[in-house]
Amino acid sequence: MPLSTQSQADDDQYVLVASLDNARNLSNILKAIAFKDHAIFSATPNGLKVTVEDSKCLQANAFIQAEIFQEFTIREDSVGFQVNLTVLLDCLNIFGGSTVPGVSTALRMCYKGYGYPLTLFLEEGGVVTVCKINTQEPEEPVDFEFCSTNVTNKVILQSESLKEAFSELDMTSEVLQITMSPSQPYFRLSTFGNSGNAHYDYPKDSDMMELFRCDKTQTNRYKMSLLKPSTKALALSCKVSVRTDSRGFLSLQYLVRNDDGQICFVEYFCCPDEEVEES
Repeated sequence: MPLSTQSQADDDQYVLVASLDNARNLSNILKAIAFKDHAIFSATPNGLKVTVEDSKCLQANAFIQAEIFQEFTIREDSVGFQVNLTVLLDCLNIFGGSTVPGVSTALRMCYKGYGYPLTLFLEEGGVVTVCKINTQEPEEPVDFEFCSTNVTNKVILQSESLKEAFSELDMTSEVLQITMSPSQPYFRLSTFGNSGNAHYDYPKDSDMMELFRCDKTQTNRYKMSLLKPSTKALALSCKVSVRTDSRGFLSLQYLVRNDDGQICFVEYFCCPDEEVEES
């Protein structure tokens, strides 16, 4: 492959080099968090974390482990930069994002460090395209202070059942109300839209429920406008973990398998709707 033989002498000048035989494995995950133009990239020897935020109320993180890349070289403890995610996705799909079996776009992503552009070498069918995307100094992501020790309730569902729920609930509702309880209704999703109130209940022993651990009854409302971007991740995922902490903050963790069967994670943090907290 031309990319793998691209002058290895060049590697010494880069603080980060990441290669993939199939660029779709990266672009699919990034699409799942692409609800704002800019994304913060944080690289460590463990892999890439990509963060997108909306007005300190919603944060999405995509975790792409180093093992998913055919090559992942980092010359510092951590490397961070901010890029325009829309432009990056356009570049990754510059060959049209082919879904033809056996045809894929190879990617080699290189970064020299602060002030330098992110350089993408993309190759398909012997044609190599080079894209350079300006980078900015990364902003500090909001710390939602969501830690496992403060998690009060947690369920793990098969994604199909959550997709079904969203298809039956009224998405004209301004909020999604989530009730989690040690007793009935156990796990309930509620909407209050143009066609009235709707509820979708999951028994704790449902086949769709892989884990049910609720310590206390919690009912919180979340703005539907904040949750809608996470449906992109839901569409790609096979499992979803729904957690709430003692403050009512929501964590949605999506397990996503890429084209090669490898696992990535996408996590959304969402703050509860303030009106309900005050009531």
